[in-house]
Amino acid sequence: MAVEEQRAGSRVSRPEIRLVRRGFTDPARAVRLLEGPGLEGLADDPVLLDALGATADPDLALLGLARLLEAADEAERRTLRDTLTTSKPLRDRLLGVLGVSTALGEHLARHPHDWHALVTFELRDMHPGPEDFRRALAEGVRDDTLTPANALRVAYRRCLLAIAARDLTGTTDLAQTAAELADLAGATLQTALDLAEAQDPQAAAACRLAVIGMGKCGGRELNYVSDVDVVFVAEPREGVDEQEALRAATRLAAALTRLCSDTTGEGTIWPVDANLRPEGRNGPLVRTLASHLAYYQRWAKTWEFQALLKARPVAGDAELGAAYVEALAPMVWQAAARENFVTDVQQMRRRVIDSIPATELDRQLKLGPGGLRDVEFSVQLLQLVHGRTDPALRSGNTLEALAALSRGGYVGRADAASLDTAYRFLRSLEHRIQLHRLRRTHLMPTAEEDLRRLARSLAALINDDTRSDPVAALQREWKRHAVEVRRLHEKLFYRPLLDAVAELPPGAAGLTPEAARARLEALGYTDPAAALRHISALASGVSRKAAIQRTLLPVLLGWFADSADPDAGLLNFRQVSDALGRTPWYLRLLRDESAAAEQLARVLSAGRLAPDLLLRAPEAVAMLGDPQGLVPRGRTALQSEVLAAVGRAGSPAAAVAAARSVRRRELFRTAAADVLGRLGDDPGEALDAAGEALTALNAATLQGALRACVAGWEAEHGTLPTRIAVIAMGRFGGHELGYGSDADVLFVHEPLLGSLEQDAALAAQAVCNELRTLLGAPSTEPPLLVDADLRPEGRSGPLVRTLASYAAYYRRWSHAWESQALLRAEPVAGDEELGARFRQLIDPLRYPGGGVPERDLVEIRRIKARIEAERLPRGADPTTHTKIGRGGLADVEWTVQLLQLQHGHELPALRTTRTRAALAGAVRAGLVDPADGEVLDAAWVLASRVRAAVMLVRGRPGDSFPGEARELAGVARYLGYGAGHSGELVDDYRRTTRRARAVVDRLFYGSA
Repeated sequence: MAVEEQRAGSRVSRPEIRLVRRGFTDPARAVRLLEGPGLEGLADDPVLLDALGATADPDLALLGLARLLEAADEAERRTLRDTLTTSKPLRDRLLGVLGVSTALGEHLARHPHDWHALVTFELRDMHPGPEDFRRALAEGVRDDTLTPANALRVAYRRCLLAIAARDLTGTTDLAQTAAELADLAGATLQTALDLAEAQDPQAAAACRLAVIGMGKCGGRELNYVSDVDVVFVAEPREGVDEQEALRAATRLAAALTRLCSDTTGEGTIWPVDANLRPEGRNGPLVRTLASHLAYYQRWAKTWEFQALLKARPVAGDAELGAAYVEALAPMVWQAAARENFVTDVQQMRRRVIDSIPATELDRQLKLGPGGLRDVEFSVQLLQLVHGRTDPALRSGNTLEALAALSRGGYVGRADAASLDTAYRFLRSLEHRIQLHRLRRTHLMPTAEEDLRRLARSLAALINDDTRSDPVAALQREWKRHAVEVRRLHEKLFYRPLLDAVAELPPGAAGLTPEAARARLEALGYTDPAAALRHISALASGVSRKAAIQRTLLPVLLGWFADSADPDAGLLNFRQVSDALGRTPWYLRLLRDESAAAEQLARVLSAGRLAPDLLLRAPEAVAMLGDPQGLVPRGRTALQSEVLAAVGRAGSPAAAVAAARSVRRRELFRTAAADVLGRLGDDPGEALDAAGEALTALNAATLQGALRACVAGWEAEHGTLPTRIAVIAMGRFGGHELGYGSDADVLFVHEPLLGSLEQDAALAAQAVCNELRTLLGAPSTEPPLLVDADLRPEGRSGPLVRTLASYAAYYRRWSHAWESQALLRAEPVAGDEELGARFRQLIDPLRYPGGGVPERDLVEIRRIKARIEAERLPRGADPTTHTKIGRGGLADVEWTVQLLQLQHGHELPALRTTRTRAALAGAVRAGLVDPADGEVLDAAWVLASRVRAAVMLVRGRPGDSFPGEARELAGVARYLGYGAGHSGELVDDYRRTTRRARAVVDRLFYGSA
């Protein structure tokens, strides 16, 4: 027994088996319908049964036919039965519609005579145009049994029925069907306007009104169910005041909108949407041509010119409509020259993607990845870029524009053909979904019966056998086209750029150098000539390297263009490729590991720091192909590697160079992971992870450098007469290092038993000076600047002191600020036992019993106020300076440190060198209100991340937002702000730190 018979069940009659074999899923109901009114004698008609079985949904087609015959009078029923049995074309058209569209079947049941439209339009013209539809609608509204509004709706669906029948039987292709739907929409708007003018003759006499079709209506590529986007433009008739004419035109436009959009009676035709007009729904419904021009010249955004690309007069005063399009066209084709064109276009696409609910993303035919909007957006962007100089591209129709782009060499022929095929399939799928109930939707259904109906209706477009499992065949075809659209969307702008620098076969069309530069400039490359040179250098030639680069570049160029600095990304990629291009694993990695290629592109275009580190040793690219390659390594593993490298070196200089080499590689690992968002989803978590990684790295480097310098001293002088420990201070001790931070330290030593203190001091001084010199010396490796200025007496005091000397100094001379600085002291290198004893020495100082004396509290506040007043760099904005500015790092850290000084002796949770941990402990202890704690933490995290972003983007540290627009955009991207939202970042920073400053004023300064 066939699969269909098994699905229907084994206990079926012979007539039911015949129906199951023809595709019916409910044979019992089908038998009842065939025996019911209107279908008598047709139950055994094989021609009719075969015709029903050939429809997308035989059960739905039979049900619609039964309802139609039942609703028809006796004479109508007899005529229809005769036609069904004798006219195959009509039978196929009628049953084809009934097998797909429940809504049109219900329309025929309400208006049985309308099936004649299937004959009328077919005989009149194989391709009916606007005038045919206008005549049909005009004839329909003369029906005096209905109100004019309902008569228009009935006549509209009668015409729609004819279009659907031609579409479903293959008489027309997608492009012609969409054009006919747009022509029908224009005719409907014109008929509705005629009715409005008849109802308000005074308004008609006062103004000339033109209706401009926008969107798919303007492009003659309309859906079966869609909002019809329009713009209204009016002019006063001779002798009429302009304001009076505009009021009259507004009445007519509003009446037209109601006639089409009203839901009473026969239901809505479709909503008329005028929100693409200047100022959107907040602007006047109707404007004069001069008012339209003034708006677009002064205020319009890029997306508004993109919308105007499809503008076309569709109803009303034809002369005025033509004048509107002619006047605005020059502005449309200069939109790509606007200052923010690239940013605006990128924002438009991201807004579309971001607006899709997560539950719908995988079902969206229109807006989802690989959907219709990807095709339309790509084509329109190319039109705006190249249509400035090539009038052949200025079509409002997507498929026509795509063909023109292909003919002009702006899109490769193969890519254009694939995109055309995919677009036709996706639009046809959308049409079939909407036809079922005549509802506006772009979502793939989930019900099995809906998917089966869709698959059977599209069998001719599916490159698969749909007979055994139509649903699976449909799903495979849809996904195949979606993947192809997404692939082409990502590289459509870039593959032709390779042709522009290549030797093309004779007769092959390609971008001219001028067109290639225009495209690169429109995509965000500020130096398109240099970009073309890089592309040529990478992709030219017949070598294996060039062949692989030609495959990679179309995608890589797109990733670069999606960054804040595409030029830098491309240049850096060329430099890395020049260094590694002959290395077999490099090109294989990029070719075979798409994730590695994307990660490399993102890193190379994200700023200067990571690329600079990579270019010093390009083999670090291999990290990007390793699943664990971007996981920062722990301190133990780093220290083992550094000490092993130091042990293999022949001199202190070579040993420290080896340690610095490890540090450079690991800096790249951490920076790349940070740029790619691999350190954590939460901003604070990612910041803590970066700080921990950088602290572990610097600690391991110091440990290795110290061992190398001790070994060097001992090779020359014998056993070192003292033990040395390195104490981390500041952000180093707090595990809060940034990419540009110095290593703030104290050096402490203790002479070995029997050694002279003077000899020990000289030896320790020599070792620590050598360590600082070798770590900071000019080199191909990034320096590690070791800053010991927080030592007792500052720069005037000895670089290294004994533990006893520290104890004596702190006992006699220590200031409040030194106790505060010691809050972040932590041993990180050298002798562990000596470091532990130093910690025991300073704990009573940083966590004083009884808290901070009043005189010290006054002194700390005085110093903080003085720093704010005197240390801010000249010209710096105090609202955006991350370190000393209002609500910045110093404000939060001094507030937290004051709480530690006051309460650390009694609260263990405050005895930590980490700012965020101490703040959290203060909140848990009730010293800080939870809301205030959140405000302070948010400000500290944001300020720290801004500093990190500045270093990553500029390659050098900075405490303020960059002044250069592209650098600021890079900082914004790192912080999660989309293209064009740099100003929003600065506003958010000011708002966050302003709130933090209010908390600091209360907690630190004690103000009300």
